[in-house]
Amino acid sequence: MQLVIRESNQGPFLTQVLRFGRDNERLSEQQLAAIKGKAVLMSLKFADKYYNKYKMHLLEQAAHDVIGVVSLGLQELSQQDRAKALALLQAPEGPVKPFQKGWSMLISVSPKQPGGKSLYGEVDARLLDKISSPPDVEEWQGWQEYEKALVEHNKTRLLGLLEQHFFAYESDHPTMEDKLAEALLYRILCGQGSGAAQLRVKQDLKRRLGRDLVLQEAWYDTDYLAAQLELMLAELPGDLVAGLRQELSPGFVPNLLHTLGFVRQYQLLQQANASPEKLDNVEMRAGLKHPLLGWPLYHDF
Repeated sequence: MQLVIRESNQGPFLTQVLRFGRDNERLSEQQLAAIKGKAVLMSLKFADKYYNKYKMHLLEQAAHDVIGVVSLGLQELSQQDRAKALALLQAPEGPVKPFQKGWSMLISVSPKQPGGKSLYGEVDARLLDKISSPPDVEEWQGWQEYEKALVEHNKTRLLGLLEQHFFAYESDHPTMEDKLAEALLYRILCGQGSGAAQLRVKQDLKRRLGRDLVLQEAWYDTDYLAAQLELMLAELPGDLVAGLRQELSPGFVPNLLHTLGFVRQYQLLQQANASPEKLDNVEMRAGLKHPLLGWPLYHDF
């Protein structure tokens, strides 16, 4: 296993830290040898567990994986501070602790495998491939790839949370924005009363709209809709709300107001005994002309 110390601040974070230590005379040859020795042993163990340590190209791949994972964990533990990172490497356990941290980070953001675990257990094989790095690579993108995976993981987690918290059935809306909008629209239309905060979306909005829902003029106001949105967001974990806000487009509230305008039109047609076919046709044409944010996708038969 080679740990190349490049002449620039490029490559895996691990090699950047080693270069920093050498250039600033904070890393002795003995310490460097000890770090390399531990990294070699880690690569052998990794290859023995996941590859074949007797095949040179697989042993090299294991070394690349270890360098990438150590770089990821080292960057997180040190908060990208090379002096702190060097101190971590100079500790008795050397690169072991950064590797453990990096591996746990990969586990936390790896999507669940539909057919069971991947070659690397709970770590997604494609993600590890993006993190893995030869020591002399020009530019290591492992940290950026981890951040992308983290964003996707939080989206998946948030979608599941929205479904669990606000829906009594499995929603067909593919986007977070539409899913939240349907829950908000349902609460506004059907949640008139003290139990609105506990109300979960059912597939009955269209029937209730034609039967007993009375539309209130107070709902047709962007300030009112924005206030209702904040009440809903307050029910969710704070660490996820920030990510959810980033997913919402600037036109979220105005588009919801537009959908409420369509709700009024749809109810008038119901009250005029329009056929289900006509209602579906009007719904489809309205959606093509201007997307109906949060309007339920199910059909009543």
